[in-house]
Amino acid sequence: MANRRASITDLAKALNLSTSTISRALADHNDVSEATKKRVRALAEELSYQPNQLAAALRRGRTNTLGVLVPHITGHFFPQVVNGIATEAARLGFNVMICQSNEDVKQERKNIDLLMNSQVEGILVSLANTTKDFSHFEAVRSQNVPLVFFDRVVEGFRGDNVSAVMLDDYQGAYQVVAHLIEQGCTRIAHFTGPLHINIHKGRHQGYLDAMKDKGLQPDPRLTVFGELNQKTGAAYMRKLLKQPERPDAVFASNDLAAVGALQELKAQGLRVPEDIAVAGFSNEPFTTLVEPQLTTVDQGCDTMGISAVRLLQKMLAGNPDRLMQPRNVVLKPKLLVRESTMKK
Repeated sequence: MANRRASITDLAKALNLSTSTISRALADHNDVSEATKKRVRALAEELSYQPNQLAAALRRGRTNTLGVLVPHITGHFFPQVVNGIATEAARLGFNVMICQSNEDVKQERKNIDLLMNSQVEGILVSLANTTKDFSHFEAVRSQNVPLVFFDRVVEGFRGDNVSAVMLDDYQGAYQVVAHLIEQGCTRIAHFTGPLHINIHKGRHQGYLDAMKDKGLQPDPRLTVFGELNQKTGAAYMRKLLKQPERPDAVFASNDLAAVGALQELKAQGLRVPEDIAVAGFSNEPFTTLVEPQLTTVDQGCDTMGISAVRLLQKMLAGNPDRLMQPRNVVLKPKLLVRESTMKK
């Protein structure tokens, strides 16, 4: 017994009492004598007995637990979104179980199974970069468990129990590129991720449309698709600088890649923004610590997390407008102009 968690059955056997008597004694019911209650409490303390909250919740028909699945908990964005989720969930009386897929669809499937087996009342999820098959979410939908996608969503995924919260990534990217063009940039490079992910698709389209609307023809040789981090941002920048006609600006779909590009430019003796302007996306805390400070787009992390929980809570409450699913909440981006793009 010392090597595992003590149960009500263990207490009952040790005291030669029924499990129902043990349960009533621990709950301080009037139909159990004080002497029995004292014996039960003393043994419970000795064995470090803790009630099984999940089992109790299942007996009540509710677990009051929400599942949260994110690609990773590094950086600023996802931890801040999760903070918004956890804070709002606690305010509404929910607990949260947090899992990360590490950008691996196989781990994402395992996490979905874990959350479903844990009887969570709803799931909030942001997709892994490698997710192209969505059958594991079909299982959630088929069991009518409320499902809210946030940031990285499954486009076209329908169901009475499906909602989504996302940023207007298209508009955020459009604003960045329009700003760069206003600063006199005409050869704007773009670092982006796989286009089957909605955020990269939206940001890339915003880049293309802003260029075309301002009378510029995007050069496909200046767009790089791939993983977005500090190391790859520097590598992409080195590659572009070897072209006969180098870019005069870089718009990266996240701040890590933008900082990598900025560092490579400085290492090669180029000035930012005078020679090449650099802009990112996400408003990571380090964007105000680099020199020059990085122009970026704020995503409203806390607002996204809070909005996702509120949507889920409405679905659980059986709100009449649930029949209007899927309900999409689209948050407005905010362009933060800083020194890295201020040529004028």
